Amino acid sequence: MLPIGQKAPDFKLIDTEKNEVTLEQFRGKNVVLFFFPMAWTGPCTKEMCAIQEDYAAYQSLNAQIIGVSIDTLFALKRFGEDNKINFPLLSDFNKIAIKDYDVVHAEFAFGYKDVAKRATYVIDKDGIVRFVEVLPQLGDMPNMEAIKAALQELH
Repeated sequence: MLPIGQKAPDFKLIDTEKNEVTLEQFRGKNVVLFFFPMAWTGPCTKEMCAIQEDYAAYQSLNAQIIGVSIDTLFALKRFGEDNKINFPLLSDFNKIAIKDYDVVHAEFAFGYKDVAKRATYVIDKDGIVRFVEVLPQLGDMPNMEAIKAALQELH
């Protein structure tokens, strides 16, 4: 995982509307990157829906929430629609961001390789990593209270 205090790597990922999105676009706003292994798996659906349910709390902390997985933009679009997710879901299909953020899970289920670990990065308005949580087990859920506390400190 990237160390706290380091500049977060920029990325160019595609959103569900086929737009290129970069971290730099969010300069001036706190960003929470939620890396998740794969859309429609039980824990990933639970995580993204929990974030959506509490979305107003993140907005009140001047935070832009972004979900990132290796799924295609088309799969993420349907996943977002099915689960009424209104924050950006970005496709890292080429697995560049998960490598840059050091959150590659080498072995997933069914022989799939190199999916995102369940990990969260809080990045401040200047692009500096302020909080990191990389979970050891794919079924573990992020500590949402710790994430919000990190954002509160930046607010």
